[in-house]
Amino acid sequence: MLRSAGSLNSTLSRTRLLRNVKVSHSNIYDGDAAMARRLFGCLVQRIGSPSIETSRGNKSLYGLNGGSRRVNLSIPALSLPANAASVRSYAKNYNLNLNKDQEGGESALKQFGTNLTELAKMGKLDPVIGRDQEISRSIQILSRRTKNNPVLIGRAGVGKTALIDGLAQRIVANEVPDSLKGKELYALDLSSLVAGAKYRGEFEERLKNVLDEIDESNGNIIVFIDEVHMLLGLGKTDGAMDASNILKPRLAKGLRCISATTLDEFKIIEKDPALTRRFQPIILNEPSVHDTISILRGLKEKYEVHHGVRITDAALVSAAVLSDRYINDRFLPDKAIDLVDEACAVLRLQHESKPDSIQTIERAVMTMQIELESLKKETDPVSVERREELESEVDLKKKELERLTEIWDKEKSELDSIKTAKEDLDKLRTELDICQREGNYGKASELRYAKIPELERKVALNGKKDSENNLLHDSVTSEDISKVIAKMTGIPMMTVMKGDKDRLLYMQNSLRERVVGQNDAIDAISDAVRLQRAGLTSKTRPIASFMFLGPTGTGKTELTKALAEFLFDDESNVIRFDMSEFQEKHTVSRLIGAPPGYVLSESGGQLTEAVRRKPYAVVLFDEFEKAHPDVCKVLLQVLDEGKLTDSQGHQVDFRNTIIVMTSNIGQDILLSDTEMGDDGKVSKSTKRSVIDAVKKNYPPEFVNRIDELIVFNRLSKEVLRSIVDIRLKEIQERLNDKRMTLTLTDAAKDWLTERGYDPLYGARPLNRLIHKQILNPMAMQLLRGQLRHDETVNVTIKEDKLIVEPNHEPELNKSTENDAPPDTK
Repeated sequence: MLRSAGSLNSTLSRTRLLRNVKVSHSNIYDGDAAMARRLFGCLVQRIGSPSIETSRGNKSLYGLNGGSRRVNLSIPALSLPANAASVRSYAKNYNLNLNKDQEGGESALKQFGTNLTELAKMGKLDPVIGRDQEISRSIQILSRRTKNNPVLIGRAGVGKTALIDGLAQRIVANEVPDSLKGKELYALDLSSLVAGAKYRGEFEERLKNVLDEIDESNGNIIVFIDEVHMLLGLGKTDGAMDASNILKPRLAKGLRCISATTLDEFKIIEKDPALTRRFQPIILNEPSVHDTISILRGLKEKYEVHHGVRITDAALVSAAVLSDRYINDRFLPDKAIDLVDEACAVLRLQHESKPDSIQTIERAVMTMQIELESLKKETDPVSVERREELESEVDLKKKELERLTEIWDKEKSELDSIKTAKEDLDKLRTELDICQREGNYGKASELRYAKIPELERKVALNGKKDSENNLLHDSVTSEDISKVIAKMTGIPMMTVMKGDKDRLLYMQNSLRERVVGQNDAIDAISDAVRLQRAGLTSKTRPIASFMFLGPTGTGKTELTKALAEFLFDDESNVIRFDMSEFQEKHTVSRLIGAPPGYVLSESGGQLTEAVRRKPYAVVLFDEFEKAHPDVCKVLLQVLDEGKLTDSQGHQVDFRNTIIVMTSNIGQDILLSDTEMGDDGKVSKSTKRSVIDAVKKNYPPEFVNRIDELIVFNRLSKEVLRSIVDIRLKEIQERLNDKRMTLTLTDAAKDWLTERGYDPLYGARPLNRLIHKQILNPMAMQLLRGQLRHDETVNVTIKEDKLIVEPNHEPELNKSTENDAPPDTK
């Protein structure tokens, strides 16, 4: 840090503590530079702003004591001490405390820590609701004679740090045993201890000074270390010990230290048994939804004051319930608090910006004024008439804009006054607590019975009531919470708000618009989804799991896509795996990730990573019979417990997914069914035979976990005729961009049905036939100019052939003639 007298000179000058430093000779080693600086800092604190004059043998330090009398303090043969022992000797002779920071005499503990009890006295800590058992357990451990060091262990967001705030508030309120009354609770910042420690020994010196201060307080200071696992290896360099080894002796001899870490990171500490035995673990479990609602009610006032809005109780309940249901990778109460905070922030931003109605009128007025400017120089009757109309419209718009702006300003000022009153009320309540603690009962009585009730009445009278006619709304409702959670998770807001009851009741009709001829399968899927939405299914399993069985081309994959579109408003919410890629034993590891040490072991599994990124989706395992048998073993836990652990130890939640497996097992049985009628419906005996074939191919523990095995019917000609209409409707949607209309005669549709029917391959031959007979000719005619935008495409039958009738003569020959080079002869 200080390599020469010149660097010492510049460092002390930067602190503005020394007015003049003249050093002609010095001998400071890097390892003791911090100690020398600390000595001079203590001298500065003792005698004020000094000046130092040195020679080869002596150093004299002069200072101004009290600003008037000059004092000469001579330190013979200081020569700026070359080792820490010399510095400590000089400090002892002059009764200087080297535990004080060299810059201004600030204690090391105050420099590297935060006094939580002081913040609690000032009312700057959020109230802590619940956790009484955990706080009591912490107090019991702190009251021990030795090893009085509780460590709070819990998932991120369950309230470990908040528990420390609660302990600080109890100490300030004297709601603790006599052994803890009057104690100070400091939160130690490990990053500040390390920051700026450039040379060997400097970090250890800082930490030791902090611990010395705690020792000198005679048990009056309790220290809190967050993320305590960072102690292992912190400050470790060649020939030095890390922070944990410095702490071990103090932890065993009465140092009161509270620490916090997560379950996974506590395993790092457990690798050091000597450190582990000095801590007494306290497990903090995730609070229930009911407890979370109580916590939110306790924090409600703080967030109302900060954002200047009102929070309804229904919004708090929705935040707890919806976050527990839809946000699975985080923990209560943290995720519920974040929901409320963001919903308040959204409403606050609406208050700070102009309402949409005002912005719409302003844009309309600007557009009209631009048009007026262009019509000012026009003299024809039409332009003059249009200009007069625009002028009258602009006048009307401006009057409406003035009216709305006046209402907006009034409502905004009302909201600002309410926010100011709430802030003042919060300050008075904090002041009341301070007065009661300090015994100033006269002022406390004035606040409690005069000022606070007056402000409470003002807030109640000025409380703005929301209505549909208001431009600004100051209440956060459950609908606002639903909007935030819909943005976070990507789930449709109607689903979050439970506003899709009518859609669920008629779910079959929506699915049958896209998939025909499979009514039994659609009914089974609809029943499973309604059961889950009604809350009558197990919360530890996926929404539903199905295995679709049947010949190729019967709509198994199409029904899966239709289900995803219905539930999540997007067909792309299907996570599809082609199981032909998982035929080998070693490929199974791709689902959950390669084991540690293998290539790509850190990239995670294809299945687990996809569901982690998109937890609300339909997971499709296509052509499942082609997969290796070990895939069934991987899916056992998914189907039964709704979770799966990947190769990195992350637990992935499948509770909000629908698992669908498609298979062609039993296809030969279905094709040879002699009892099948003209409608293509499979007989009961054939269904039993197909299901028996499934049970022979897969282990019983796997089949038993699937909710339902669904056998798809073969497609009849009548069903295929309906599929023709569906495919033509899809083509029409593509043609809408070109403003074209596709029209087929009934004879053309019957022709497609007859030629596209194949009981072995299902509907896929029909798709190929439509491409070949309709789409390909249309593409050629569009390129030749025989079909153009804003026209109708007519498809008819002529001489038992499907014909796409052109509307114009081909333009190819004309363009070729026009594009030919001129004759140069």
